[in-house]
Amino acid sequence: MTRLQRLFRIAWVFCRYRLDIFLPLAELPVPLKLFFLLAPWHLFPQPKLDRGDRLRLAFEELGPVFVKFGQILSTRRDLLPDDMALSLKNLQDRVPPFPGEVAQGIIEKSLGAPVAELFAEFSKEPMASASVAQVHAATLRDGREVVVKVIRPDIERVIRQDLALLYMMAGLLERYWSEGRRLHPVEVVADYDSTIHDELDQQREAANASQLRRNFENSSLIYIPSIDWDYTRKSVLVMERIHGIPIADVAALREAGVDLKVLAEKGVEIFFTQVFRDSFFHADMHPGNIFVDVSNPADPRYIAVDFGIVGTLAPDDQSYLARNLLAFFRRDYRQVAELHIQSGWVPPDTRVNEFEAAIRTVCEPIFEKPLKDISFGHFLLRLFQTARRFNMEVQPQLVLLQKTLLNVEGLGRQLYPDLDLWSTAQPFLETWMRKRIGPSGLIKSLQSHLPAWLEQSPEMPQLVHDALVQLRNSGSNDQPSRATLELIRENRARADRRWRRGLAAAALVTVAWLSIDHDLATLAQTMPAHGWALLAAAAWLIAGSSRNN
Repeated sequence: MTRLQRLFRIAWVFCRYRLDIFLPLAELPVPLKLFFLLAPWHLFPQPKLDRGDRLRLAFEELGPVFVKFGQILSTRRDLLPDDMALSLKNLQDRVPPFPGEVAQGIIEKSLGAPVAELFAEFSKEPMASASVAQVHAATLRDGREVVVKVIRPDIERVIRQDLALLYMMAGLLERYWSEGRRLHPVEVVADYDSTIHDELDQQREAANASQLRRNFENSSLIYIPSIDWDYTRKSVLVMERIHGIPIADVAALREAGVDLKVLAEKGVEIFFTQVFRDSFFHADMHPGNIFVDVSNPADPRYIAVDFGIVGTLAPDDQSYLARNLLAFFRRDYRQVAELHIQSGWVPPDTRVNEFEAAIRTVCEPIFEKPLKDISFGHFLLRLFQTARRFNMEVQPQLVLLQKTLLNVEGLGRQLYPDLDLWSTAQPFLETWMRKRIGPSGLIKSLQSHLPAWLEQSPEMPQLVHDALVQLRNSGSNDQPSRATLELIRENRARADRRWRRGLAAAALVTVAWLSIDHDLATLAQTMPAHGWALLAAAAWLIAGSSRNN
């Protein structure tokens, strides 16, 4: 009954804001088309608002789950026209708070003790209230100031109901809309499903915060508050309370004497460090989650909160993305087109020449502007929109990255309108690529893989022997000739010799590189144990290789 009431509520809001304009009526089956043409919303006058504002107001009226969904949808410029995405970007996550007594009850149930025993002080009045949780100030028994984040009561039930309806609507779009199969609306809802459930788990958010804190320990770029794990559960998170100026309060930052140029450039550096050095980035960097430590105005430091949404990239996606961006900087549109095909972002049968020409058409007018006037984020959006013409499918792993980049660039330009994100990013990407494919990258890869290679090497002869026995016993019709078996054995021996020589060469190169800046006496004292292990392995491999020749 509750689900049916919710469905009627959504239908009422749908009618009130005349959201029928979003339906692909021409592509629907005749019975559904007749139903929608005769539906009751035609009795409502069409509001004198554009479609984006109507959708935004409808989401706000439908409550927290739809507000959060609209916020995430606003980052999907590959799915929405610009006017609708911009309207949804203005969704305000200001949800009325629930009573402090209810929050206190949730805390006591989760932590198993009265609030008066857990905290020296606890404020029932919330500091902030959002879609899935609200925050209260408190002081621990040892005098430390903390904030207590409490999940909204009964929010999981509401989310389950609304997600079921969102899945139903997405399924209809995917089935009857011509663009549905390419844009995967069901996958979009599934991504949202995963995201919002991650935000409901405060232990997961605490783990994200701890990882980011380790990544930026003692950093002058950003400060991540510490988590008090003794007081953190699935529905409650207790975190160090921070004090800073909200990054959106530019007037207060100026009054404090903050160097806004340095602050804006640090924001860019934080983004690229998280994405390319750590492959673990804060993916919800909107102004409400970012503060500034102004204790040293000439060298300000960011402070981040709210770690419910983080993003990661696989090494292949990191590499393709970096190479794409560097190719853009150099206006090498051919490489951009080829990288899109190699990465699988566009179909393999895409004609490179046509795709290259389309990319050039988008990029050249942009590059004619001064670099400071170019929006990096919107440039990527234009590129994705162009790639859509070549059947580029939605890349879920890039969605959070795109959203975060737009947030970072928007913050940077708000702080320092002349921010040149391109020139700030290019040196970082070039340095990262050199480290990835240069000697240090080789050393790191060898350090990571060599133990497994050495561990597996004694098993290789037995595995090859077993394979040969299996071939010999596979049956008279398929039994290979003696000559075939000898050829397989010889190929195996040749491959084994090449493998040993390759590892030996890599080990010797590693030790040689380690000794570039050291004399032999110093090296003997300072070279780590794995360096000597590599040298010993090299000698063993060369000896084994010579015996096999």
